[in-house]
Amino acid sequence: MKIQLPLFLVLLTTMSYAQDFDETLNSVREAEAKSALGRMMQRANLNTGNYDLKYHRLELDLDPAVAFISGEVTSYFEAKSAMNTITFDLANNMTVTQVMQRDNLLSFTQNANDELVITLPATLNTGVLDSLTVSYSGNPVSSGFGSFEQTTHNGDPVIWTLSEPYGAKAWWPCKQDLIDKIDSIDVFMTTPQFNASNEAYISVSNGLEQSQVINGTDKTTHFKHRYPIPAYLIAIAATNYEVYSHTVPNGGNPFDIVNYVYPESLVNAQASTGVTVDIMNLFTNLFETYPFANEKYGHAQFGWGGGMEHTTVSFMGSFNRNLIAHELAHQWFGNKITCGSWKDIWLNEGFATYLSGLTIESLDGNDAFTTWKAQRTNNITAAPDGAVYLSDTDTLSVSRIFNGRLSYNKGAMVLHMLRKQLGDANFYQALQDYLVAPNHAYDYAKTADFIAIVEASSGTDLTEFFDDWLFNEGYPSYTIQWHQPSTNMVSITINQSQSDPSVSFFEAPVPLRLIGTMGEELDLVLNNTTNQENFLEAVNFTVQDILFDPESDLISRNNQVSLDVEDLELAERLKLFPNPTSTILHIEKPNEVEITTIKIYNPLGQLITEMPWQPSLETASWSSGLFFIQFQTKERIITKTVLKK
Repeated sequence: MKIQLPLFLVLLTTMSYAQDFDETLNSVREAEAKSALGRMMQRANLNTGNYDLKYHRLELDLDPAVAFISGEVTSYFEAKSAMNTITFDLANNMTVTQVMQRDNLLSFTQNANDELVITLPATLNTGVLDSLTVSYSGNPVSSGFGSFEQTTHNGDPVIWTLSEPYGAKAWWPCKQDLIDKIDSIDVFMTTPQFNASNEAYISVSNGLEQSQVINGTDKTTHFKHRYPIPAYLIAIAATNYEVYSHTVPNGGNPFDIVNYVYPESLVNAQASTGVTVDIMNLFTNLFETYPFANEKYGHAQFGWGGGMEHTTVSFMGSFNRNLIAHELAHQWFGNKITCGSWKDIWLNEGFATYLSGLTIESLDGNDAFTTWKAQRTNNITAAPDGAVYLSDTDTLSVSRIFNGRLSYNKGAMVLHMLRKQLGDANFYQALQDYLVAPNHAYDYAKTADFIAIVEASSGTDLTEFFDDWLFNEGYPSYTIQWHQPSTNMVSITINQSQSDPSVSFFEAPVPLRLIGTMGEELDLVLNNTTNQENFLEAVNFTVQDILFDPESDLISRNNQVSLDVEDLELAERLKLFPNPTSTILHIEKPNEVEITTIKIYNPLGQLITEMPWQPSLETASWSSGLFFIQFQTKERIITKTVLKK
């Protein structure tokens, strides 16, 4: 699905951005899921586990008009155990012509398991660094991986790659492992100088462009990337791009956002991509400086809807603001720190989705952000089950891994509820601590790693929170009953049911907005820890109505708020006398009503004491003033006021 953003959309209301996000999310998921389709039964090759990659130099020859690639890949690696052979992942339709090591030819085999197995000249001992160069060629398009495309746009040839998660082997010999990042790469792309219309070919890859060297009718473009990167985030593209830049001030250390766009898209792109600077500044202020600021950030247009967050250059099917925000967010959450397994995909996708929401909050305001959150929750609660964290079986399904309802939307809203649980200061500090954690920065993390960092940073035990919202399934539904026992107090009882039996009770802060008869407003957040929990809250106006979760901060559905008429009727039949009282307060109740507990609150709503049912209370020791007496029955909670002389 290809998204196009006409120029007039820039003038629409902020609501349009939130509404547009649903379409954007579908396209993002399409690109990410399509790249993985048919490859989910594969895993990191165990035969590549005995070495640690340090460096790749890719020297590639290609023509955007031809579905073919040839070149040499030089790899530096360190033995993790004694090894006599080394295995790379490479599709078996690609032809290796030779493997060289220090001017010596090495023997090798290719097999049906898409492995290139090279025999080393001698045993390489643990901890020893070595290197070799593979020369190869072939048609990656014919491999069936869909990770290398040779096609056209507006009649002009283009090639581009999208290798997530295990498609890199379709076009170069590599190690496809999420958790063994390559420390550094150089990419040399040699293409014809011009296409058939005499328009210059422009090459794109990760990192900072170093040079363009003309050799006869060919041009070699060199890119250098000096940050750790997994194989699936290495990408190339080439066509008759138009190139323009935006500069990010970056506190006096500026870097460029370089945009590579099709000529026919130039006007629209130039009108749309400038906001990337604003979003970059937002993420920098909330989290940290852009992780690859020593090189660049960029966009390269390609032929799928949605986008793909290749490190330092996102490949984009369009340039709408939500897509720009989502792919840029991945540079922190997904590229700097990569999810350690498919079970942890929400660490990539939930985070990127939430940061696109934060963009709406910052640039459009709270009302638009509330609409965005409501849309996420409506989608999440469209089905009663489903966990954010994947099971082993879940990881065998592309649609489950890239599930918009769970990995993207619920993952994002879990982060938002974590923010509400911790408060903004603790939440953002925890994410900043996560991004700089020595064991994870420019490496990978799993969900347990993230939780441990957040708990340590915030000083909060979040076991219950993550068990309910991340590892288990479903959502709560609330019934709120209220009445006003006096002019300055309101009694609120919260009942909860759960959509899935995996959670017995969702402990959560419940946001309510009290509306007065004269238009007054009071926002409350009630820490709901048990079912049928009652709260006695001070209020300085007559309450007319109560709104549940007015800013859509809580994943829930089918919520109801009602004035408890039965409470009022029962309260009229429940007699306290004498009132005012000085020594003994007598209680007269209907015979059919069974009261289990009596609680006594002072005028501030603070609990003074509680006791089992008894027909009278000794009040001689009470101080003078207004008190609230709360009666707990099996069905409800009734609050009455008493004046102590």
